[in-house]
Amino acid sequence: MAGTLGLYVSRLFAGWLLAVFAALSAIVYLLDSIELIRRTQRLDAPLLLLLKLSALKLPHLLMELFPFAVLFAAMLCFWRLARSHELTVIRAAGVSVWQFLLPVLLLALVVGVLRVGALNPLAAALYARHEVLESEIFRGRASSIAQAQNGFWLRQAGAEGNAVIHALRVASDRMELFDVVIWSFARPRPDGEQGDRFVGRIDARTARLEPGAWVLTDASVARADASPQVEPLMRIPTDMTIEQIQDAFAAPETISFWDLPAFVRTLEAAGFTARRHLLHLHRLIASPLLLAAMILIAATVSLRPPRRGGAAAMSVLGLVAGFVLYFSSNLVAALGLSQAIPIHLAAWAPAAVTSLLGVALLLHQEDG
Repeated sequence: MAGTLGLYVSRLFAGWLLAVFAALSAIVYLLDSIELIRRTQRLDAPLLLLLKLSALKLPHLLMELFPFAVLFAAMLCFWRLARSHELTVIRAAGVSVWQFLLPVLLLALVVGVLRVGALNPLAAALYARHEVLESEIFRGRASSIAQAQNGFWLRQAGAEGNAVIHALRVASDRMELFDVVIWSFARPRPDGEQGDRFVGRIDARTARLEPGAWVLTDASVARADASPQVEPLMRIPTDMTIEQIQDAFAAPETISFWDLPAFVRTLEAAGFTARRHLLHLHRLIASPLLLAAMILIAATVSLRPPRRGGAAAMSVLGLVAGFVLYFSSNLVAALGLSQAIPIHLAAWAPAAVTSLLGVALLLHQEDG
């Protein structure tokens, strides 16, 4: 009986989840398309291109809204069981709330794993394409490189020493830097010489990344122990690639879950901070637990017999709790990015705390 009941409840929850997911997809796609049309009224962009742009962004938006889809589907599923008095029959048969919640929780965990392992890579690839198209439409250029207000900064580690590269402008499609300044620093030697010793400075009109080297044009080389020299064409060895540099400045949402661990290691080895990408990685890993927490929230507000009343108020309370969880998780993530709390705590605390609270509330309701 337990297996049949679990299969029935799981099938009911899966049906509601598909219906809610489809409804959210249609609403989000419609609203995003309308917003794009409004933004491009003066640009005269083709309608089909705007619809394509919205379609490319849709999986990314659905990744963000997926916990709410699980919350709504679970509330509708449990409300359906309560309204049809099936819940009363189930409890009269001696089945506890944990027995018929377990299949739903397991299904939510499985769906969460599939969301991270299968939907996330697709959403990341499409969102990266969306960023390129949006940049072309609204800014007239294709770029996946983030630039600070004072230009583009890059640190390069080599066998002989480190180099800090600065450029005012970047052509990211061919990785060409303009108005370039390169500061070179020596590594510590075995005889005990201190590291980070300034070696020289290179000013160049352009620097283009080619396999194995930066190619500089109109370079002025100033070394600490020699007079300045002018080099029309100069090569500086490097092991960096265009993909590594572009990924270093790409949003975490545009990188697949499977590529994030290696990318974080590469980023940290190159001297960049990877807090944003590391936080995104751990939030993805913790997301199945977040979906389970949404199931527990739905159970605490929806498993009330109709004769006791207050179903509407409890449903509103459940929706409010879901939104509070979403915004509090974003707040905690912001604290993690600002280094106020550890990254792992910022990623895992919202889902873990909410799950524990949901378990405690259910124990209080069922067992007093």
